[in-house]
Amino acid sequence: MGMRSAMMLMGVVMSSVGMAGATTVTKADWGKSPDGKTVELYTLTAGKTEVKIATWGARVVSVRTPDKAGKVEEVVLGYPTLDGYLGDRETYFGAIVGRYGNRIANGKFSIDGKSYQVPQNNNGNSLHGGTEGFDHKLWTAKQVPNGVEMTLVSPDGDMGYPGTLTAHVTYTLAAAKDGAALKIQYEASTDKPTVVNLTNHTYFNLSGNGNQTILNHVLKLNADHYTPVNSGLIPTGNMDVVAGTPMDFRTPHAIGERINADFEQLKLGKGYDHNWILNGPTGQMKLAAEVTDPTSGRTLRVDTTEPGVQFYSGNFLAGKWAGYNGVKYQFRTGFCLETQHYPDSPNHPGFPTTVLRPGKPYKSTTIFTFGTKS
Repeated sequence: MGMRSAMMLMGVVMSSVGMAGATTVTKADWGKSPDGKTVELYTLTAGKTEVKIATWGARVVSVRTPDKAGKVEEVVLGYPTLDGYLGDRETYFGAIVGRYGNRIANGKFSIDGKSYQVPQNNNGNSLHGGTEGFDHKLWTAKQVPNGVEMTLVSPDGDMGYPGTLTAHVTYTLAAAKDGAALKIQYEASTDKPTVVNLTNHTYFNLSGNGNQTILNHVLKLNADHYTPVNSGLIPTGNMDVVAGTPMDFRTPHAIGERINADFEQLKLGKGYDHNWILNGPTGQMKLAAEVTDPTSGRTLRVDTTEPGVQFYSGNFLAGKWAGYNGVKYQFRTGFCLETQHYPDSPNHPGFPTTVLRPGKPYKSTTIFTFGTKS
């Protein structure tokens, strides 16, 4: 074989390797929003992992990834059509929630001595931005290398929040060992002082297809402390140690191992629905959580720059919502790991601040890495 032929053959091989490691991004129309605008669905594929992102709520609609035997299945809860999301105002499946993810007590807070009232849509408190949060907004999308960038402009006074907030959320997918890594990068800027706490509200079930509970999933949380709550699931302001309690996931435990323990915090949340204070500096990437499903061998690792993570064990799922393959998502058939600042931070000066001011952009990154182990 001559040198030219050898180089040509090498070029084909190198190109093939490059293509095998690349992420493909495709776009399709996915229906109409309530005001008649087109909702788009983006499909990101890296290796055997496929992620679908919709512009309605900038949400993760689907994640399909292999188990230890190579069988590819759905590992998030969601709906096969847009209509499911349009009609669901309770679960927040896969959505970007904001302007303030999680709860604000009584829907009230103040900035620089000025008081604000936002909608009370959860037992007298404000949850996930109010009655018309970012999860029920149509974002605009722009394809970027390996993913898609979603943009939403929330006007001054939207749901009672001050300032025009411009939010960008970029999803990118890259091949990783035995799977793929989904990176979510958040950016926001405002023209008036406001509060912001953006997160993604995907429910995971690593066993595949959401037809069994997540109680045998094994969880590790990189946290020595958590923020206990009152009966309204609002933080008391304390930062309690996890040691000696069912909240201690510093070493791996099955989610269901202690979930029904005689422990007040678990009774208040009807299971796990709390914010854990992550070890490590805010703003720097660090491990938040690791989850393994022993049966399928699927794993999920969460890394983030955020100071906290809300671990929610799907305690309010009740078979009301039928998702993929007609499966009705029952009690504790999905879990969330919402990387975040702490709930009700605007009312707790001792918590990391969620106040955003003009000229000081908000930035945050979270990476969900899917893999397997035998």
